[in-house]
Amino acid sequence: MLLEYTQKALEKAEYKKLDDGTWFAEIPGLEGVWANENTVEECRTELLEVLEEWLILKSQPIPETP
Repeated sequence: MLLEYTQKALEKAEYKKLDDGTWFAEIPGLEGVWANENTVEECRTELLEVLEEWLILKSQPIPETP
């Protein structure tokens, strides 16, 4: 289930080559899920890692403020 979700999310990723030559990617609708790396392949790998961490954090309850 998680693998299927991440694969579908990555299919929606938008990539852009920046003026400095690096690649920026984000997944629309998933606030905070973005990556910026030297190559498009590195960017996709980093984006997947960020997405997985984002999903883990979203699944955790928010602790009450002390």
